[in-house]
Amino acid sequence: VQLVESGGGMVQPGGSLRLSCAASGFTFSRYVMSWVRQAPGKGPEWVSAINTGGGSTYYADSVKGRFTISRDNAKNTLYLQMNSLKPEDTALYYCARGPRWSYTTGGQGTQVTVSS
Repeated sequence: VQLVESGGGMVQPGGSLRLSCAASGFTFSRYVMSWVRQAPGKGPEWVSAINTGGGSTYYADSVKGRFTISRDNAKNTLYLQMNSLKPEDTALYYCARGPRWSYTTGGQGTQVTVSS
């Protein structure tokens, strides 16, 4: 499983970022995919998931209404559009294969920092 995250950066509160995850080494279209984040000094936090076809999406309460997960199975790519970012969204964001209760990460993550 290879997952390469990109798109992170530093943004002011209220700003937006779009994360991408390029997947390889497995049949991307056959798996539920998730985004997970880890803030400094804290454990991993599941953020969002999307079913294989992209028609069903799920979000943690902390990001609901602000983040949107999507996927392009033709490109083996997962996305996370993040709007109205808050300082508490600051974390290392990982793409993961699998649903909330059983996922596997495989990349280095991409850092998101929200600060004025």
